[in-house]
Amino acid sequence: MKSRPTQTYTHALPADDRVRPKLDTLIRLSAPATALPLYRSTARALQSGQYLSRFKGRGMEFAETRPYVSGDDVRSLDWRVTARTGRVHTKLFREERERPVLLAVDVRASMWFGTRGAFKTVVAAQLAALLAWSAHHRGDRVGGVVFSESGRIEVKPEYSRRAVLRFLKHLAEAEPRQPGERGPNEHFGEAMTSLERHAHTGCLMFVFSDFRGFDADQAARLSRLRRHGDTVLVTLYDRLEQSLPTEGRYRFGDGVRDVILELSPRTAGQYRDRFEERLQRLRSFAQSNRMRFLLCSTEEDPLKILQRGMSSDRHHL
Repeated sequence: MKSRPTQTYTHALPADDRVRPKLDTLIRLSAPATALPLYRSTARALQSGQYLSRFKGRGMEFAETRPYVSGDDVRSLDWRVTARTGRVHTKLFREERERPVLLAVDVRASMWFGTRGAFKTVVAAQLAALLAWSAHHRGDRVGGVVFSESGRIEVKPEYSRRAVLRFLKHLAEAEPRQPGERGPNEHFGEAMTSLERHAHTGCLMFVFSDFRGFDADQAARLSRLRRHGDTVLVTLYDRLEQSLPTEGRYRFGDGVRDVILELSPRTAGQYRDRFEERLQRLRSFAQSNRMRFLLCSTEEDPLKILQRGMSSDRHHL
């Protein structure tokens, strides 16, 4: 359901830029993206499984095998060569300086909403653009999927600026759709399957959504992604979704249907509790699957959200 956004957005976007993402705005985010700490390098984070490195998987690729020497990591022993030669050997690895970054952006009907700042689709597009440019500036491949009720568009990970621009163009061309006969979670599941097809060991993956209807199926799809690399869940919300007015009569519309709500302190409290319960389920899921969880409202500055979230030592925000 849509409401006219106000003037409180930190980027002071033009009025039409608050309702749908604009390609020129997404392109201009290339410059501020250079200040985004997409990768961290603390030993503490590596040990705790929260490391968002520039490297694939373990951060290494196989280089050669040599005889074992005292102090070598026993997890790197080459058992085949050891059995063949009768002498203990260990595998050596070299750093891989490239890490694919995959972005999944939800533009289903519930994302076309905003009462303050900008619509969730606009904020999600800006977050994704900042990360795409940050990865591109560091020489990483960028790709992903944009999905809605009408289907999904995939961009195969590539090194080129052209791939980034193609992905941003799909974000800018996204259109609001009415929910169809199929459940919204089916579209989410198919998008995660598409993302998984492009994922390789050590990928860095971001999913931008309001995670409406988060259930066991969505959780299972996301858990499979985590097997391929680090996964970050970026949850978008509007203040009205977080907390309704405590009383009064309000009319909401989505361009097709109108709904009139009679609110009371009790109904507002129940609504707020459901919102918090959904966020807690998402946080708990992310924690149990060693995923990073970022929360972003439609009023917040996307760059600041990413700077704070990606540089924090905390696994949850």
